[in-house]
Amino acid sequence: MDRLANTVRPYAWGSTTAIPELLGTPPTGGPQAELWMGAHPGAPSRVDRGDGPRPLSDVIAADPEGELGPGTVRRFGPQLPFLFKILAAGSPLSLQVHPDLDRARAGHAAEEERGIPVDAPHRNYKDAGHKPELICALTDFEGFCGFRAPAETAGLLAALDVDPLKPYVDLLHAQPEADALREILTAILTADRDAMADTVARATAAAERLAATPGTPHREAYAAYTSLARHFPGDPGVIAAMLLNHVRLQPGEGLYLGAGVPHAYLGGLGVEIMANSDNVLRCGLTPKHVDVPELLRVVRFEAGAPHVLRPEADAGEEEVYETPVDEFRLSRYVRAAGAPPRPLDARTPQILLCVAGTALLRGDDGTELELGRGESAFVRAGERVELLGEATVFRATVAA
Repeated sequence: MDRLANTVRPYAWGSTTAIPELLGTPPTGGPQAELWMGAHPGAPSRVDRGDGPRPLSDVIAADPEGELGPGTVRRFGPQLPFLFKILAAGSPLSLQVHPDLDRARAGHAAEEERGIPVDAPHRNYKDAGHKPELICALTDFEGFCGFRAPAETAGLLAALDVDPLKPYVDLLHAQPEADALREILTAILTADRDAMADTVARATAAAERLAATPGTPHREAYAAYTSLARHFPGDPGVIAAMLLNHVRLQPGEGLYLGAGVPHAYLGGLGVEIMANSDNVLRCGLTPKHVDVPELLRVVRFEAGAPHVLRPEADAGEEEVYETPVDEFRLSRYVRAAGAPPRPLDARTPQILLCVAGTALLRGDDGTELELGRGESAFVRAGERVELLGEATVFRATVAA
């Protein structure tokens, strides 16, 4: 068992207070957006096995099979296949999608062949991996996820009564779902910037009025669009977000995001787990590069309600958030005082994060490690550990 020393990423959209409150540390005064747990080269956790702090990535590289287990190495190579985070959104993140594995490999290879530096601002594929992800709310959490049913979106846009949006309403009524969504998103992202800024301003004023009118359908969504426009005035992403489902998660609820699903997080604190990749294609709500042709190749133009996950407990009181990927598996233990020790599956590497109370990890040899609120530990594959204490603990590991 290794206590993790983790890095906080100070992205501009981060909350200034949420992560310090969880960790019990004083705020820095600046944004603290994400706390990374794992072995991603961008900010690997550090462990100390008696010879001073070392990056977890270096520890794994020195003995991949010993740390990850032979099965994990065979399936994913000599690296931890997931990245675990605490995410604290104080303002909206960019509207974005992630590629599937085939598109990531092809895009990465093409950019490598063209000699685009990996840190170039116009580079799309920093690696050859896909990036499915799961967010689980620790507080009320708000976002957009996936395309709303076309008929509902047509009604939402029509109620704004903004002339430049009326052709979109007609398309949503007249065209097949995928064709309409593709044509509208293309039009939004390729429109004249000044004209689109005017459309955003008019739509925002209408959305603010509707959000303040009791009984209005989609009232919460209109309020969210108004907030987006305050953060990103004139940004085409505000109109693009109007095509998406507005989602609110209660603490403990999760949301899985697969390849090609457009999404944006608006605010809240959560734990997030994803495949160990940096590949993001942006649709808006950002000053960063938006590659419209590549984005349109990646987006899945399929409407549907977001599938909110609620964990299901197994016989060992482990509550699992079921997802269709192999790189990660997220679960939760909510332990009462006096609960018996729970052995943790030792087949794969795992990271344990305590978000409430005090947890105790006990190894077969009697070694113990206490985790307070916001603290985490890495457990090697094959290391047998019991979980004790009155605490809420999230467990990140690899799907067996």
